[in-house]
Amino acid sequence: MKKLIVGTNESGQRLDKYLGKTLSEAPKSFIYKMLRKKNITLNDKKADGSEKLNVGDTVTFWLSDETFDKFKGVVENMSAKRLPKPEIIYEDNQIIIMNKAPGVLSQKAAPEDVSINEMMIGWLLESGQLTKEMLQTFHPSVCNRLDRNTSGLITGGKTLAALQFLSEGFRDRTIHKYYFCIVAGKVTEKVRLHGYLHKDEASNQVTITKEARHQADYIETEYEPLAEGKNCTLLKVFLITGRTHQIRAHLASVGHPIIGDYKYGSPEMNMAFKKEYGIKRQLLHAAILKMPECQPPFANLSGKIFTAPLPKDFVRVMMGEGICFKKEWMS
Repeated sequence: MKKLIVGTNESGQRLDKYLGKTLSEAPKSFIYKMLRKKNITLNDKKADGSEKLNVGDTVTFWLSDETFDKFKGVVENMSAKRLPKPEIIYEDNQIIIMNKAPGVLSQKAAPEDVSINEMMIGWLLESGQLTKEMLQTFHPSVCNRLDRNTSGLITGGKTLAALQFLSEGFRDRTIHKYYFCIVAGKVTEKVRLHGYLHKDEASNQVTITKEARHQADYIETEYEPLAEGKNCTLLKVFLITGRTHQIRAHLASVGHPIIGDYKYGSPEMNMAFKKEYGIKRQLLHAAILKMPECQPPFANLSGKIFTAPLPKDFVRVMMGEGICFKKEWMS
């Protein structure tokens, strides 16, 4: 017999959903049979699985240890893999903000991948903020994504409340995201671009049009020039809407592709910067997150600005192009 106490990350969901996570290897028919026979009870009473869980509820499994262990499944032991610790910009008991290096996935695309999401969970396990048992029913997760070869700020929610808070902030655009990028050509004016983005799922490539088209999403991108290099410009980009490859494709559509972008960029410019500076990826960096006014339990984040330092390849190009970084650009 085992008793589990419902915590804050499990509350609010249906009992049958909770049981499906706890006994992840058990068929649904087995779970419902155990409920009918009162081999699984909620607060010592018979339940049918449709009940909504509350913090402090007791779920009792009148099963043998062998049966429980057989059906609970195996939680991947990420702490045993000695994953690299992510570069942490900010952390409290609810959220974590990390600086993703270029070349690292935001979330894994294949079972064998190691993304910053696994690094984050590995850190939470290593630091004692998370246990393997907790992973049976709740997984902390990153809340925004960056392309593999884009560097910069990634947020993660340690609790269900944090995941909901961050997801809502990105969806409602109350959390503002600013990027730095180095683009081909000379840019002299601040511009807000409007357009429509259509994604080809087969090729994972997007196209931009000024007019609306079938299955295209409306997008807005604002950029301002910060400094000029020899034949390039450092831009600060405000991502107003957040769609796949939006900044990369939108800038390319107006003749200013990002240096090192082999999908949307200029082959000639990419080759020149690869030869001169060893650049093998798009010079796009998620540098700044600005938080809105927040209500408890996130009031401590109200109005805060989080920044990620520029990666080495970015700095190398800026130095070679005669661009001196200014601290006020991070505000």
